[in-house]
Amino acid sequence: MKEKTEKILFRFYSNIFDEEMVETMWCEEIDKENGIYKIDNIPFYAPLLASEDIIFAEFDESEQMLTYRDTKDFSGNSVIQIVIMNEKTDINEIRNSFIEKGCQSEKFNENYFSMEIPYNLNYKPIKTILDELENQEVIGYAEPCLSEKHKNDFQE
Repeated sequence: MKEKTEKILFRFYSNIFDEEMVETMWCEEIDKENGIYKIDNIPFYAPLLASEDIIFAEFDESEQMLTYRDTKDFSGNSVIQIVIMNEKTDINEIRNSFIEKGCQSEKFNENYFSMEIPYNLNYKPIKTILDELENQEVIGYAEPCLSEKHKNDFQE
């Protein structure tokens, strides 16, 4: 059975851009009557959200579409935003190197992508690679959605 998906609007304030922003994401319908959905893609900019998070959304008259209101259950996945700093760097090579480590990503353009760290993956070796690439001035990165599990990977 094919799950039903809906495009949901997320409105948030971005500290990076210092402005109110909007992003839409595909979400799987869990309980439409009660407005419960599961995020089905990796957020590009929306903070504190990751795929597989369970959210509450309702139709907003002013937006004229389903609009995010609250997160009901966090998946434990984390999202890392990555900017390519060196124009000679092939974004797809960087993305593929992380895919080999188990991290999927979504490319926004040739200089920016967001990457997901699945709940069951240890973040420590991934962060080591991110830090090395940042120190080499190949990338810059931010951790807008770092799960408690991934924060705790450094306690071991």
